[in-house]
Amino acid sequence: GITRQIMGYDGQIMMVKVRFEKGAVGAPHTHFHSQVTYVASGKFEFEIGGKKSVVGPGDGCYMEPDELHSCVCLEAGDLIDVFTPHRADFLAK
Repeated sequence: GITRQIMGYDGQIMMVKVRFEKGAVGAPHTHFHSQVTYVASGKFEFEIGGKKSVVGPGDGCYMEPDELHSCVCLEAGDLIDVFTPHRADFLAK
């Protein structure tokens, strides 16, 4: 229920479009990257650092490095994630 498309990157930054089907879950995780997420479409419930919020088109959120975060897709849509530095683990797949 989740697909990822790398939009562009260099050694310092990466932009990724992530498509979610309704009900898909971004499991709780952490990483050392700073992350900013923009909601292009759909509706999502994010949990960031133990705080839950529902976001929709035009909303955004920030995840500090090593902060536990997750999301559940309430209405199918697309997220635009930006990471710094780039996610080398995404390139290895």
